[in-house]
Amino acid sequence: MRLRAIFLLSGLLALMAADKTPPVAQAGNDQLGITAVVYPDKEAVRQVLGSDLGGFFIVIRVELTPKGGQTLKVNWDDFLLRSYKDGQKSEPFAPSQIAGRGALVISKTYSGGGAVSEDRGPIWGGIPGTGTSPTRLPGMNPPVTGTAASQEGAEAAATTGAKDKENPLLAMLTQKVLPEKETREPLAGLLYFSLEGKHKPKDLELQYRGATGKLILHFR
Repeated sequence: MRLRAIFLLSGLLALMAADKTPPVAQAGNDQLGITAVVYPDKEAVRQVLGSDLGGFFIVIRVELTPKGGQTLKVNWDDFLLRSYKDGQKSEPFAPSQIAGRGALVISKTYSGGGAVSEDRGPIWGGIPGTGTSPTRLPGMNPPVTGTAASQEGAEAAATTGAKDKENPLLAMLTQKVLPEKETREPLAGLLYFSLEGKHKPKDLELQYRGATGKLILHFR
């Protein structure tokens, strides 16, 4: 009897997990409506992509609906993900930056004080058997001490990866990404963001900063 109760409880927990829907946010104006669904952790990302991307990414499905017959020009750079937890910000990563042939290495630099510090964000890529080069994602290093006039910047360098094999993950990420195009019809796809650490949906804010005006979406 006790064993049966354990099985029933396990089944109930599995059913509850299956019924758990990802958080949704909406915003709009007289020119554009946006609906966004966030997949904030490894398990949620795995469910939508079949891969957890090493646990380094937050994935958001965005649906854009132009209004009034307007033509909307869609660019990834129109979006920004921000965390209220620690102030981190991220623009979308292109599929090729996540699983492309070349490695993207991002580093922080400080002019004026002569100090240079390599970003110590997580390394992603180089999947065994694919020949892909690793990618270092942005980190949150404390600023390197310099002079009062020092300015923080960023440098990125990419290897050519000419001899690397095609990463099978790249085709899938490219197929599912939000298309960059002009449209008058609803358009949907995924955006890939990277924030260090764990972030609850209620701590996340998605900003749209396109030609139709600024819109802010809260996953609460």
